[in-house]
Amino acid sequence: MLMIAAVIPVKDEEKRLKKTIETLLSGPARMIVPVINGSSDSSCRIIRQIRSKRVHPLYFTEPLGIDVPRAIGAKAALDQGATAVLFLDGDMDGNIAKNLNDLISTISEKHADMVLTNCYPGDYITRPSQLAAAVLNARVSLNREIGLEETIGAASPSHGPHAVSRRFLLSVPLRELAIPPVSLALAAKRGLLVCVGTEIAHYKLGSPGKGSAHADLIAATIIGDCIEAQHVYRNTKRQRSAGSVEYLGYHRQRRWDLLDQFLAQS
Repeated sequence: MLMIAAVIPVKDEEKRLKKTIETLLSGPARMIVPVINGSSDSSCRIIRQIRSKRVHPLYFTEPLGIDVPRAIGAKAALDQGATAVLFLDGDMDGNIAKNLNDLISTISEKHADMVLTNCYPGDYITRPSQLAAAVLNARVSLNREIGLEETIGAASPSHGPHAVSRRFLLSVPLRELAIPPVSLALAAKRGLLVCVGTEIAHYKLGSPGKGSAHADLIAATIIGDCIEAQHVYRNTKRQRSAGSVEYLGYHRQRRWDLLDQFLAQS
């Protein structure tokens, strides 16, 4: 039987967090791990008001940076015996309960190790913006190199809810979950089963738009992550550059020091 944990990065998510956690409480997750990092709004109070022994928050006063909370939550879940871990953002308050169940079912029924969401089903995105096209091209380029393009298309652990098995967490260094495309590349490199388990158009996830500046930084982060993942897969020196452009985005804000301190705890 699966012992399912759900990990939710939380940084100033007061408007959507309650519904996100309620969606998880309606499902099979036995352990819900909100990782509150640097929140200055009412997110902490909202979590404390949820009367459920299934909710096990972790509190960090400083922002951990993008994706680092996933690695921290995964470590906490693994230590508590989780056999599958579901990841979703604290602002994903769309009607996604079925999608989350699909991800977990795929872990169980197909014995998959990393199960992704296709956020571009059908012809949902036929004319992407120049920025979106660049991100999609980076994702497809990585998936092609690691031999998974035909299986997962442009799907990525950087986008949408996804789930991983305990075998994945024991095979891929937890630190690498802080750069999701790197964890994907290592899963492929180590022969783990990666597949798509559900599909939902991006706009239905519920995550709000955060402006063009944020979009530019997210795009640079994901493109750089995919480039770095390709180098990891090739066993070459890590870098985030293509030509003369270095894609950093939010990468500089990742708090490797705080992550390493947490991972070192017994």
